[in-house]
Amino acid sequence: MHPAWFVVVVLLIGGAIGVGYFVLGKVNDPYRTLEPLSVAAYLENSNSLRGNTYKITGTVWNSLAWSPTAGRLFSVEIQSNSGTDVVPVLLPSNFNQINIQKGQRFTFMIEVDEKGILKVKGLTKT
Repeated sequence: MHPAWFVVVVLLIGGAIGVGYFVLGKVNDPYRTLEPLSVAAYLENSNSLRGNTYKITGTVWNSLAWSPTAGRLFSVEIQSNSGTDVVPVLLPSNFNQINIQKGQRFTFMIEVDEKGILKVKGLTKT
């Protein structure tokens, strides 16, 4: 067997593994059909986004507040094209059984509620 064929086979196998990894990453995202939140638009005027559902992926920075009826408020760091932003995210009380700690990374399905608050509708740890 000619050495060039060996190189071609190795490149084809590497390409197949790379494509498989990419496809698997896309299929495993339960919120892949949701539009990512434009943090700049949210920070400029959150009221214009009320009632819409988006996804955000970020790192929990801090726990800001807790209420037995409203839930827990966290600051979440989000990387975007414009840089790094920190936004408040409300985790309703029906998610109280989930242990969330500083430094953990999550993908959140969020809704901008009637007051402009980012309210979690679902989440997965990434």
